[in-house]
Amino acid sequence: MIREVGRTFECFGGRCAVRVVDRDAEAALAAVREARASLLDAHTTLSRFDAESELSRLNRDPRPVVPSSPLMRRVVAAALTAGLRSGGLVDATLVDEIEAAGYAESRRFDDDGAKRDLPPTRAAGANPRAGWCELGVDESAGTVSRPPGLRIDPGGIAKGLLADLVGESLADFDCFAVDCCGDLRIGGTASRPRQIAVDDPRGGAPLHLLRVADGGVATSGITRRAWTDENGRPAHQIIDPASGEPAYTGVLQVTAVAPTGLLAETLAKSALLSGPESAEAWLPYGGVIVDADGRARVVEPLTRVLPEVWAA
Repeated sequence: MIREVGRTFECFGGRCAVRVVDRDAEAALAAVREARASLLDAHTTLSRFDAESELSRLNRDPRPVVPSSPLMRRVVAAALTAGLRSGGLVDATLVDEIEAAGYAESRRFDDDGAKRDLPPTRAAGANPRAGWCELGVDESAGTVSRPPGLRIDPGGIAKGLLADLVGESLADFDCFAVDCCGDLRIGGTASRPRQIAVDDPRGGAPLHLLRVADGGVATSGITRRAWTDENGRPAHQIIDPASGEPAYTGVLQVTAVAPTGLLAETLAKSALLSGPESAEAWLPYGGVIVDADGRARVVEPLTRVLPEVWAA
């Protein structure tokens, strides 16, 4: 009998889940448990809010080249890749800017982030400083390099990457789904599509259903992790690299589909930051854009790009 087994748990400041469908339920359950442990270990390694995490120790290390774990090296390499693919829109070196916006430590978020009046909108741009270009990884030496004082916050980049890494460990089962706080990796030998609901950032019914057999899905938005700053202005964690302030581009949320979770995360954030006129160009595999007025636009994939992922 084919059974689905899974676990849902708190991790990365949100909720993660791992689900596996297979005839061998015992093996599937063991794999789910191992996947959960891997994600919890990664949270310990990558937490910006734990002074003793490897990420925090790397960020304050005065050496330009620092011995680092395999996971840290993968995350830093992913941050460099995301910067390259996005032309600098996805910049994992904006820790100072995130903290200045009011997210220096773990905090509570407002429940009405989608209901507030938004500041004037403009498309985001790359930071001329381009700190992400100064990241380096040497696999043979087991090190990460960056100028001392340049701090890293991989954020969604790490979640997309970890969904992929856990997915690799589950690839031989019939079907699997890994959810790292909304960054998904789906696959399995059966190539069976799963339905993914795209949530309404304003709290209404799901906006659309995606069907994914093998690939990644990620959502980037400005309404869930939002707050009011000390001056009474709305703020959130997605920074415009050019201005160093929370980005208000005329797009509330983007869900992107891609071959991997890391690429989906990169495309979703790039589309959101680029603004409503340019967002669709970042979604060659399809997705959903929600503009500032709440209007949802479904972007159909280019079927020649990824035939196993489609909108329905």
